Amino acid sequence: MTKDFHSWRKSRHSEPNGGCIEAGRASDGTIGVRDTKLHGAGPTLEFTPSEWKAFLDKIRTDSH
Repeated sequence: MTKDFHSWRKSRHSEPNGGCIEAGRASDGTIGVRDTKLHGAGPTLEFTPSEWKAFLDKIRTDSH
């Protein structure tokens, strides 16, 4: 069952051509990530708060 995510935010690193993602949060703290081109109709990746932190830490470390 898919969680009810809210407060979707588009990535600051979004491309002007629409190639971007957005992230939202569920009431239990789970973070959902989806492709904005699908207007909410596509799949949503779900991360626990600790998985999300590890994911962001890795991205930030590898981008330098």
